[in-house]
Amino acid sequence: MMSASFALIPDTFEPWRADDLRVKPASEAWERADYYALRRAVFVGEQRLLEQDRDPRDFQAIPIVAVAHACGMADRVVGAVRIYEEGEGLWYGGRLCVARDYRRHARIGQALVNEAVARARELGCHTFRATVQAANETWFQRLHWRSLERLELLGQPHVLMQAELEHYPFLPRHGGSPPREEHRHG
Repeated sequence: MMSASFALIPDTFEPWRADDLRVKPASEAWERADYYALRRAVFVGEQRLLEQDRDPRDFQAIPIVAVAHACGMADRVVGAVRIYEEGEGLWYGGRLCVARDYRRHARIGQALVNEAVARARELGCHTFRATVQAANETWFQRLHWRSLERLELLGQPHVLMQAELEHYPFLPRHGGSPPREEHRHG
């Protein structure tokens, strides 16, 4: 009988990523901490767009997160976006980001955009806008956004865009039962 041995080479395997994801407003302290840490990692660390990621809008914004679950337990925040009302019924989304190891996985960015627009509509939004990096304009157009104005922000080209709300149906929330309690794994 012939015996075989295999060498495990770390570069052979992709990093493990949870397939169980939940997109929701951040409600736990650890979710908010991870939300800010992810934004800081992307906009300050990776992209070097900002020296400090937080701004006065964070005081009124609703943070929305994509939480990865491992073995049924909330593990970590892998995506983030914020929404805030700028005027009566005029809402904005911003700081959309996904953890590097989850990009192009399970459409997390699209799920965050859908939840952001749906949540704002639930709160009375009649117009939803975002200022996006010009490199992401086509991606937003595929999600039924239209370009309104080209801008230069932070030394980078950006585009003011508006969601076509008719493509974002009102999503009724589950009523009557309390939200599921989330506990962080590990």
